[in-house]
Amino acid sequence: MTSGPALASPWFVRPPAAAASARLFCFSFSGSGASAFSAWPATAGDAEICPVQFPGRENRLAHPHYASYENLADQLVEALTPLLGTPFAFFGHCSGALPAYESVLRLAAAGLPTPQRLFVSGQPAPHQAAADRMLTLGEDELRAEIVTFLRGRGIEPRPDMIDMGMSVLLRDQAAAGAYRRTEPTRIDCPITVLHWSQDTDVSLADLQGWRRYADSVETRVVEGGHYDFMDAPAQLLKTLAAGRSHRSEQCSRHR
Repeated sequence: MTSGPALASPWFVRPPAAAASARLFCFSFSGSGASAFSAWPATAGDAEICPVQFPGRENRLAHPHYASYENLADQLVEALTPLLGTPFAFFGHCSGALPAYESVLRLAAAGLPTPQRLFVSGQPAPHQAAADRMLTLGEDELRAEIVTFLRGRGIEPRPDMIDMGMSVLLRDQAAAGAYRRTEPTRIDCPITVLHWSQDTDVSLADLQGWRRYADSVETRVVEGGHYDFMDAPAQLLKTLAAGRSHRSEQCSRHR
């Protein structure tokens, strides 16, 4: 299923396999990189997991930061275009859901294939993104957030780790703060909205705005906290596999 030559690109830390029968492109949250998916398996159902590496972090630290979600989506569409002949879906967690959504819009505008499904996890809809609590925090508070996050992952933070995290997070936060979509623009693929049952930042009610973004929008509750997606819980992987394959069956019936 995922054997055969790999398709190298700086956008993917796991080069997509040329023989993949389907792919799930994964977008991480502000201040992080593709390593957020390092604990994920190679596949979810029949779809190859493809964590997207944004420029300006981890192994792409020397690459210019994208500066805005709009720029990021433009660059991503170019990088994704050679891979669009294979069925695919997008998964975006927290702020990563926003460039994922913007990429869907750009794919459609260019007349290119769009995802079988957009999965958005722990992120309010684009027209409500400006209310994100993180956007109100100063540098000291953001440093404290990084410390809390690292300790929550079982890592004792060192000062250099926090400094590195801040250098990425501040630029990501600037892009998030500049993002404005005042009205929903609908997309032509179904959306699955994932709410984490122990998420103290984003409530189930906060996610309802996504209902205005597609004809088909479903909500699923996943057990765990805001960052527990990084552990690839079985319930999440099952939801991703089932949601993508359900869309595949629908497309097959309409051919």
